[in-house]
Amino acid sequence: MQRLIATLLLAAAAHVHAATGPYDEAADAHAAVRTALAAAAQANTPVLVVFGANWCPDCRVLDTAMHTGSSVPLMQKNFRVVKVDVGRMDKNVDLAEAYGVPLKKGIPAVAVLSPQGKVVYATKSGELADARNMGEDGIYRFFSRVTAPAAK
Repeated sequence: MQRLIATLLLAAAAHVHAATGPYDEAADAHAAVRTALAAAAQANTPVLVVFGANWCPDCRVLDTAMHTGSSVPLMQKNFRVVKVDVGRMDKNVDLAEAYGVPLKKGIPAVAVLSPQGKVVYATKSGELADARNMGEDGIYRFFSRVTAPAAK
């Protein structure tokens, strides 16, 4: 029952957040990643690149989970986050490919980069593409697992 309530709350928050959307459709994703890597190198912190789109309900749920609940301290402590808009799978595809993220397996998708820009982890099988059903706990567990290799 708690999982259902958490999922409903995340979905409601995502719906409200969808008015503007978590992904800046006009952003220069390449420049945003470069800026995050420069800051990450200074702080010796990995960069989490989140590929998604405003039309994607799972992307909005993931974004909400990253800003509320148990995932917030994990995100703030362990990552510099960059959100990359992929449009209708027709934008920034080259960036996803460069980091080994197969967008056709589903979005949201992520790549974790070392402060030097090396890929430490990338979703390969749509691991987050069902964020609505993962719930806050499932999303937290996913990022807890991803944090371990990124910290090395």
